[in-house]
Amino acid sequence: MNVARVLADTARSLSPVSATPRLDAELLLAHALGISREQLLLRGGQGPVPASYEGLVARRRACEPIAYIVGHRAFWTLDLFVAPGVLIPRPDSETLIEAAIAHFGESGPRRVLDMGTGSGALLLAALDQWPHATGVGVDISDAALTIARANAERLGLSGRASVERGGWDAASKGDFDLVLCNPPYIETEAILPSDVADFEPASALFAGPDGLDDYRRIAPLLRLPAGGLACIEIGAAQARAVQALFAAEEFLTQVKTDLAGHDRCVIVMPRG
Repeated sequence: MNVARVLADTARSLSPVSATPRLDAELLLAHALGISREQLLLRGGQGPVPASYEGLVARRRACEPIAYIVGHRAFWTLDLFVAPGVLIPRPDSETLIEAAIAHFGESGPRRVLDMGTGSGALLLAALDQWPHATGVGVDISDAALTIARANAERLGLSGRASVERGGWDAASKGDFDLVLCNPPYIETEAILPSDVADFEPASALFAGPDGLDDYRRIAPLLRLPAGGLACIEIGAAQARAVQALFAAEEFLTQVKTDLAGHDRCVIVMPRG
């Protein structure tokens, strides 16, 4: 069978619902074949197309995210399990890890807290980066706790990563020198693409009329030791408002942009 033609036809059918239709077509076919996308591309233009492929494509045409269909997503140096009920990790969130590396260097933090851990992406990326660190990921979602624990186990990090039920008050413990957090920050009335709005958990997306509700909860609770750091994800237009909330609690702040040049991370540090 002419795989190149199948992929081209699939990409055309996906173009109304995807910004990356060819990539989606390749990922779905690789998943159907049980191989990596790289292995698929190395095969060239011929080979079998499993009967299951069309069903996968139909799910994508219905706007279901690729990550939920194939069950995993790359993040930083890791490949993570994901499933409905857990926010899909985005490359933009890697900005938080980059900010932490710029601060701690190779020595790294001693203890890491990831609040709203979801799939465990930020916590596990940090522990993979710094082999001597330990950490805790907290979340209130049962689905997130299950997935994060499975990811820690699969990546061989469960001995250094504890995944626990918990909320923003975990920030008040003060015994973590690195706090990572990607809270909900989308305005309640915002219109989102169907593959986000119809599939990803609203509790991980929306944060009140201005998208700032969770920052307002986190800022008064945060405690950092001397030399500690919090890296908190923000929406592209929220830097000034979020900085003001943490400045009101006597923290110093900086902003780091993502690869697209958008404000993406507020870096929070104790004074003195």
